[in-house]
Amino acid sequence: MASASPLAGLLRSVRPEQWTKNLVVFAALIFGRRLFEPAAVGRSLAAFLIFCVLSGVVYLINDVSDREVDRSHPLKARRPIASGVLAPTTALVWAVVLGAIALTGAVWLEPRVGLIGAGYLTLFAVYSRWLKHVVIVDVLAIAVGFAMRAAAGGVAIHVSVSDWLLVCTMLLALFLGLSKRRHEVTLLADRATGHRRILEEYSPYLLDQMIGVVTASTLVAYIIYCTSPDTIGRFGTHLLVLTTPFPIYGIFRYLYLVHRKHGGGSPSEMLLTDRPLLGCVALWGLAVIAIIYRPIGL
Repeated sequence: MASASPLAGLLRSVRPEQWTKNLVVFAALIFGRRLFEPAAVGRSLAAFLIFCVLSGVVYLINDVSDREVDRSHPLKARRPIASGVLAPTTALVWAVVLGAIALTGAVWLEPRVGLIGAGYLTLFAVYSRWLKHVVIVDVLAIAVGFAMRAAAGGVAIHVSVSDWLLVCTMLLALFLGLSKRRHEVTLLADRATGHRRILEEYSPYLLDQMIGVVTASTLVAYIIYCTSPDTIGRFGTHLLVLTTPFPIYGIFRYLYLVHRKHGGGSPSEMLLTDRPLLGCVALWGLAVIAIIYRPIGL
């Protein structure tokens, strides 16, 4: 591993396979009915790329902070910083450079996007140092990060993001974060507390209880959003509620993978490798676009 290229290690450390999480930036573009406006699409794409770089910076900072404990993890020990491919000092220098580039681009795109981007970096810098060691707050911080991405997508194209949409985003992120914690606890078993102190505060039973609450809350929040008078008035249709089977199936499919296939360690990887889950998300997106934009006169 030590003979591998540091540049290749840097590219692995910014985790491009995880950048699908930043697709939430496009929610405002779709639900703001700006999907077929080239200027809005371009600005949303720019915001997406900015948050891909910012999330890469966060991964670099987090891997430097966790390099010692990662070496005891069966999977994370292969990460470039933990394995010695990429020196911690080099990683931090690149984090500063990439962070400066991303924030400059964010301010150029829209000053408020720059503020959100700076807040995002600050949140996860604090997360890497302190918040990830505080039970429940650790997953809440991740959820807030997702909501910040969604809000930035709206600010970038000057569209207000529905409060319910932000709530749904946070709840779904909580669901994924708690599922990842469960995967870590069950994968490491007795070694969990030795790998990360916060895992000592969780148990599979406790996490299952939390996941059950968040699952129900996510679905209820989405249904309320679809059926609210504000949503019906904004889109001129009550048909959005017909898309609810997709999130129901998607969440249940994810739970099936977590409990029966021992998945959940990487939500992005599961989305890209599990065909039923990927198909569900794609069909949900197509259904939402068809209903909101009504290309066939729905």
